[in-house]
Amino acid sequence: MVEPIGHAATALLFAVPAWFLWGRRPAVTFTVLTQVTSVLPDVDIYLREYFSHPLLQHHGITHTIPFMLVVGAVFGAVAARVLMPFLNATRLIHSDSITPSTTFVFTTGAFWAGGISHVLVDLLSAKPDAAVAPLWPLYRGDVIVNIVAYDSTPVNLGLILTAVVLHVGLYRAERYPYETRWGID
Repeated sequence: MVEPIGHAATALLFAVPAWFLWGRRPAVTFTVLTQVTSVLPDVDIYLREYFSHPLLQHHGITHTIPFMLVVGAVFGAVAARVLMPFLNATRLIHSDSITPSTTFVFTTGAFWAGGISHVLVDLLSAKPDAAVAPLWPLYRGDVIVNIVAYDSTPVNLGLILTAVVLHVGLYRAERYPYETRWGID
């Protein structure tokens, strides 16, 4: 298993595009949500204590890209349905109107960025005894890349330092996000 700092660093790197799509507050929110969702694939560690099923082994179904895509889309749809009226009613986000499609893209993207970054970093440090089948059920075979040791302190610290410096630089940069139909004013 990769150290938590490695998952946090990779999720930060996957959250970088948010700075180009939205302004500061939404990009920070997206980055925080990505951090939260980056640990969700490891829910299998806790679920296997209560449920006995071969798919709930560590690096099982929750460590697959199809699972992340489906659950992320469901997460985004629920967020669009439940969060959008709440955000517009309470004015927690300073916007004239947040559409359901914007909320869906925002939350689904954060879920995908966090979850897929987790699967990718596990894949990059997978050994034969901790292999990952990232495309299950489309491709049932394990994939072992093993580029870096999962417990490599220099790699983990280098990644987190790079990611934090990049985000601080983007936060401090004076720029406007690209115009998209999912923009948040």
